[in-house]
Amino acid sequence: YTVTIKLVANNRPCWAGHQIGQEWTFENMTPAGMCASAWHAVYPYVLTMSAGGVFPWQDDPDVMVVSCPDSQVQNIFELRRSLRKAGA
Repeated sequence: YTVTIKLVANNRPCWAGHQIGQEWTFENMTPAGMCASAWHAVYPYVLTMSAGGVFPWQDDPDVMVVSCPDSQVQNIFELRRSLRKAGA
C-alpha cells in the first residue's frame, strides 16, 4: 500500500516550517523535508498501514490521525492508505 502523510492542523506555526496542507508519501524511508520528530511519531503507524495492518480503534482502517510530539506546536497528521498503482 501507499501511505500519504498530510499535515491537517496545528496550534502554532511549526518550528520546522511545515505548513498545513503539506503532504509526503512514504517510500520506505523518511520523506524528504519531514521533521525527524514528526517522522518518529508517525513512522510506526505508516509502516503498519503500508504493510496492510489496521488499528481497531479507527473508524476507517485506511485513515489514521497522529500528533507530533512537540507540545508547543501539536502538528496533527492524517495518514491515508491507498492501493499501490500497477508498476509502482
